[in-house]
Order: sequence, then C-alpha cells, then structure tokens
Amino acid sequence: MKVLVIGGGAREHALCRSLSLDPDVTALHCAPGNAGIAEVAELHGVNALDGAAVADLAAGLKADLVVVGPEAPLVAGVADAVRERGIPVFGPSAEAAQLEGSKAFAKDVMAAAAVPTARSYVCTTPAEIDEALDAFGAPYVVKDDGLAAGKGVVVTDDVEAARAHALACDRVVIEEFLDGPEVSLFAITDGETVVPLQPAQDFKRAYDGDQGPNTGGMGAYSPLPWADPKLVDEVMATVLQPTVDELHRRGTPFSGLLYAGLAITSRGVRVIEFNARFGDPETQVVLARLQTPLGGLLLAAATGNLAALPPLRWRDDAAVTVVIASHNYPDTPRTGDPIEGLADVVAQDAPDAYVLHAGTRRDDSGAVLSAGGRVLSVTATGADLTTARQRAYRAVGRISLDGSQHRTDIAAKVADQAAEATETQGA
Repeated sequence: MKVLVIGGGAREHALCRSLSLDPDVTALHCAPGNAGIAEVAELHGVNALDGAAVADLAAGLKADLVVVGPEAPLVAGVADAVRERGIPVFGPSAEAAQLEGSKAFAKDVMAAAAVPTARSYVCTTPAEIDEALDAFGAPYVVKDDGLAAGKGVVVTDDVEAARAHALACDRVVIEEFLDGPEVSLFAITDGETVVPLQPAQDFKRAYDGDQGPNTGGMGAYSPLPWADPKLVDEVMATVLQPTVDELHRRGTPFSGLLYAGLAITSRGVRVIEFNARFGDPETQVVLARLQTPLGGLLLAAATGNLAALPPLRWRDDAAVTVVIASHNYPDTPRTGDPIEGLADVVAQDAPDAYVLHAGTRRDDSGAVLSAGGRVLSVTATGADLTTARQRAYRAVGRISLDGSQHRTDIAAKVADQAAEATETQGA
C-alpha cells in the first residue's frame, strides 16, 4: 500500500519508521516531514493545515491511506477533505476532533457517557474565573479551552498565576486537582470497535524532578511495571468504549487515535484530558514495542474493519525515549544550530537505540540543523527499563547541539523500583 503521513515532528517520524518496517507498505510519503523522516519517506512541501492541498497530494500519489499526525490539521478538517475524495484516512473528522480542540466539548461528552473525570467549570468572564478558583482552591488547575500544543495547562498553588493564565484565555476550564500518577493510554478505533495499545507515562515538566514549566513532553517510557494489570481493561470499559459510543450516538463517530490522559487517583481512574491523535513523546515508546505491522492496523481503522483484525502482538522489551530540546525551550527556542553525532548513534547504537527527529531541517550543504523547540527524541529498547534507559542516555551522550537541554531522570525512579522488586523476588 502507498501511505501518506501528514506532519513533521518526532511523532510522525515514529509513525513513518514503523510504517517503513511494514512489508505491506510499498511506498511512503510525508508532508512536510523533517530531516530525519526524509531518510525513510519521500517529502512533499505541502501545508499540513490546507485540506484541499493535502487531498490533492493524496490523490496525485494514488495513496491507499493518509495518516494525519498532529492535532491542528485534524481540528482544521484535513481528514474530512481527504475523505471527501474517497481516500481512506486515519484521523477523526473536525467535529469529532473537538474532543481535543475544545476541553468544554470533551467535558460535555464525558458527562453524557458517564466517564469519570475531574469536576470542572467552564469560564468566560473574570467573575466566573474567580468563583471557580475559590470553589476548588489550591492547587489550581487552569486549562485553555482550545489547542495549545500541550502547553495550555497551568497547575499552581499561586492563585494570581492561575488567574493570570485564565484571563489570557478566551474560554477556560478550571477543574479540581487530581492526585496520583498520570498515565497515557492510546486506542485505535474505527468509530465502533476500540483496540487499546499499551500504556505509557510521559514527563511534562522541563527539568529533572518534575520541576519547571510544562512542556509538550520531555520523555516517556513503556511498559508501566507499577500499574494494575487490569488497568487497560478498566479504562476500556469506563472511558474509551463509552466515549466512542457516545460520539457515535451523536452522529459524529470518532475514527482514528483516541488518547486518554489519565490520573490514577485515590478514588480511582479519572480522565485528565482527551487527545484526538497519537501523543508525543509517548508514541515513540509505544510503537517501539508494537510487533503488529502498523500499516494494516491503521488501514483497518480507516476502513471500518478493526473488528476483523487478530489481537495485537507486543514485544516484551521495555522502551525509553529522551527528548533533546533547544536552548530556552519551552519559551521561544533558539534554532539554526548544527546537530552533530547522529551518524555515531547509527554506527554504534543501532538497532537498540535510534534517533527520531522533531524540529530539524537540512541546510544547503546537507548539514542537519535545529528547527524547533523539541529537536530530537532518542529512543531505545531493552530487556528491562534499566537497560533501555542506559542505551537511550548513551546515545544522547553522542549527540552535540549547542545550548541544548534534556532531562536526566526519564524513567529513573520506576527503573530502580523495578530492579529492586526483581532482586527481592530473586532473594
């Protein structure tokens, strides 16, 4: 099959890498792509937000499947434009993508489907904001209602900081704080059948020890040895299937990737947010562990045939990804710096570790330069999280990018706990 992937980040590089390993994928294209994606797919300079241009490209390529990676094109209706041309597309309609595009819409869907989530208020005036902040108290959780590239949420004990963020939004959702660890669980759906993937955990804060501002994500790992083995089944029954069923009931079926951001609270599982696409950087570790060929799975979702697929197959290996970010990220990042050491990772660490490009481009001489906030996702697999971490950070150490930053503690705590548990069992 010929596949066209829309987007140009590390998530799309992870998707393209997995698709390139699928023997049924005979041609792989990406628009606009990046310097790393160019190594596995043919790039096209098409605006990812222009539905007509994307549909024209897909038709011209005679694509059998279009995969829309980022949230902004989905909310802009790119998947709709492709579907109208009769081309199978993995990604929800603009209407269904409001599950991510509007947190107020998502709360309404969850209420109708009896999905467990935080109590919340939707606010549009300063008076409503003050009332909601007073009602919940600290720590304050303030979310921009619209898309904000993973950086529209403020969690703070400072009421003035919470109020300032709320006032800067046209419409804002203020909700109760959810205690407990956070988990990301993806599910593939064709609008009726729901197939869960393996859970992952990401690290949103910029600095070690979960300090600093929120980011789009600084790293992730999978599996979660501390999670209840019944977690996926519970989330399927209480969150994922009810949400898909409710959207189908409304006449806006959700077909594509449904991402549930979850808090494992003292009162049970609660939904923090929904996304309408693969998450970044969790996709990098989840796809590293998926053994089932990706192309056939996404095509089955796009054509309404998920129920006919056999159960997914997974590798026993653990996976860890570490994000290398530009100087000053998540504020305005510095770009245009040369990246060195990429060939060393290929020569010395493959196939156990590899680099997925996020914000990169090539200059006229062919050198790879930084071109965004999150620049690279260094991903590694291993028999356990300790091994995967060691391989990931060894590869990170080979890469040079002036002024770059990365967290040094991705999956460190859980890897140590898992190692201790193994030693105790052995004793």
